[in-house]
Amino acid sequence: MAHKKIKGKHYKDNGQLKKDFYEAELARLQVELIKLQEWVKHKGLKVVVLFEGRDAAGKGGVIKRITECLNPRVARVVALGKPTERQESQWYFQRYVPELPAAGEITLFDRSWYNCAGVDRVMGFVSEAQVKEFFKSCPQFERMLIRSGIILVKYWFSVSDEEQEKRFEARIDNPTKRWKLSPMDLKSREKWAEYSKAKDEMFEYTDIEKARWWVVEADDKRKARLNCISHLLSVIPYEDLTPPPITLPPRADDGSYKRPPHEEQNFVPHIY
Repeated sequence: MAHKKIKGKHYKDNGQLKKDFYEAELARLQVELIKLQEWVKHKGLKVVVLFEGRDAAGKGGVIKRITECLNPRVARVVALGKPTERQESQWYFQRYVPELPAAGEITLFDRSWYNCAGVDRVMGFVSEAQVKEFFKSCPQFERMLIRSGIILVKYWFSVSDEEQEKRFEARIDNPTKRWKLSPMDLKSREKWAEYSKAKDEMFEYTDIEKARWWVVEADDKRKARLNCISHLLSVIPYEDLTPPPITLPPRADDGSYKRPPHEEQNFVPHIY
């Protein structure tokens, strides 16, 4: 899928994308994602997409737009919680391996093994010796995944300090989003510089030729979503396997079936 720069008529005076264009373009890209899904199933491909970045950078938003029209049996989101005591004693990559895709599957990691070099490092959950070992092991681990036939795509969502602050405040004021703001997120605000340094060093060791980091500038959510989806479609070659138009067959009904009496069933109350 070729990249094509969008012309100025689709922008507002402040540089933001117009809502109608954004929604139309998102719908178009979601159709392409369905084509990609069908190609992955047809060819038995194994796709892993990593989404990393600061809190409130927009990772969840783009994952939601990628998956909302896809078959959850094909495209699966993995967002692992805090490791158990047993998992903490395991090889760092171990609990991620069972989540890797089989043939014909796409796995989207909402944070991944890169926690070791990011949040775990900054918050002191791993030692510097463990981080150094991670930097040695991670490129080998990813090369091994690629040799096994996995297509690996890595995204880092970049957001400015000012924009993150606005999004945190919006989460505080919105009861449907307040759950996204964890105590860990609040602590991370105090460690902005440490996160930046950790990210830079992580890139230095893990931006390898066969698994490059792709940075998504995410201060503008609409642009970030479209740019990320468009790029994902461009790095995984696929063909259009859309089936021909379907005609529904007539329903066979010889009149022998009778619905049970209405009063014998329990119906949800008509509140609306």
